[in-house]
Amino acid sequence: MAEPWSSLSIVAISIFALIAMVLRLKVPAFIALLVVALATGLAFGAPAADVLAAVRKGTGEALGFVAVVIGLGAMLGGLLEASGGVGALAHRLLDWFGERRAPWALVVVGVIVGIPLFFDIGFIVLAPLLTTLAIRAKRRVMYFALPLLAGLLTMHALLPPHPGPVAVAELIGTDYGLLALYGLACGIPAAIAAGPVFAMLAFGQPGFGESGPPPRFDEDSAALPAIGFTPALAGMLIPLTLILLAALAGGLLAPGLLRTVLEFIGHPFTALIIACGFVGLWLRLKVGAPLQTISDVMTKALAPAGLMVLVVGAGAAYKEVLIQSGAGDQVTAAVSAFNLSVPVFAFLLAAFVRVAQGSATVSMVTAAGLAAPLIAQAGLSPGQIALVSVSIGAGASIASHVNDTGFWLVRTYLGLSEAQTFRSWTVSATIAGLVMFAMAMLLWSFA
Repeated sequence: MAEPWSSLSIVAISIFALIAMVLRLKVPAFIALLVVALATGLAFGAPAADVLAAVRKGTGEALGFVAVVIGLGAMLGGLLEASGGVGALAHRLLDWFGERRAPWALVVVGVIVGIPLFFDIGFIVLAPLLTTLAIRAKRRVMYFALPLLAGLLTMHALLPPHPGPVAVAELIGTDYGLLALYGLACGIPAAIAAGPVFAMLAFGQPGFGESGPPPRFDEDSAALPAIGFTPALAGMLIPLTLILLAALAGGLLAPGLLRTVLEFIGHPFTALIIACGFVGLWLRLKVGAPLQTISDVMTKALAPAGLMVLVVGAGAAYKEVLIQSGAGDQVTAAVSAFNLSVPVFAFLLAAFVRVAQGSATVSMVTAAGLAAPLIAQAGLSPGQIALVSVSIGAGASIASHVNDTGFWLVRTYLGLSEAQTFRSWTVSATIAGLVMFAMAMLLWSFA
């Protein structure tokens, strides 16, 4: 393992090289990520066989879950788009709230959906709605996407049952009730600032801008009979509701048959299969859509999903190389040399690890593990410990970039270039993290 500052230099050079390859040299992101992952592992002095094993491990672990969720979510979105269901939802949403207030409605949706759902699942399920809203209103897709993304991001970073906040709470002894209270108090202002406020300031101009209309699943697919607003809404809510029920069952019910059933049907795999089955059966039995057309639409929807799976898998390979290289431990050693207050230290540590290796959850666990002994010595109140958890989640949220699978998910699903993703999603995530931390420090003396 290299010395701490040598490790930081290798990480910095690898990130710079990756950005240069995709932005300047126009190397496809999938190839660029794999090349940089392999080169970074070798630069750390690892044997070639170990580097290849890390790439295989990172890719395999990511695709084992992400590929299935992306594929099922793409098919569900394709059915809802081709049948006009997402269009009906988009029209109704704009009719209710108006074009000017739609971002505020979407940040509320993001916060509510983001409490029980992982970031990627909530985004994948709702992404077709964002695309259709943008096309219907003739506006940049990020005008609608950023409010939803900000709500999902802040809840994923701050509230149980998400793995990062749960791990932090266990490591530093945070009270879950106080974590929920302070998480909402700090997360909602952050979601507003990074979502509708930033979207309206930066992407509020009429028209699609340089990117043109966002991609849709049904561009070349045969049209299906109109499904209508109510069944389309049901198709969108079925996976969300089932996953929420599974989360509640795991926390409230004693082990038994009912809990087992709810957790099974509420797993993202099962919930999305049920949703696809519901929409497909409704189209076939209620509106008479041909089975072959339904099948063609679902198959066509997998084409963009395949590209997303490859890019996300390559990003996960790069992340795994950074983790196995010990870069996170070296960053921790470098930051711990400075004498900082507990929340500032926790925020900076989580932020540095986040920038270095991409995973918000790994960043939070790393920061919490080192902050735990400091908290024990500092004699903090329960409220202050909860705010340290918020600070860790804030640091782990900033600067989503090329080593974060979420960056590539947003980029590919919304049809953006890498530069556009930096200017929108990366900036929004950074704003969210900074506002979360600012709120935590504002509340520190009152906790």
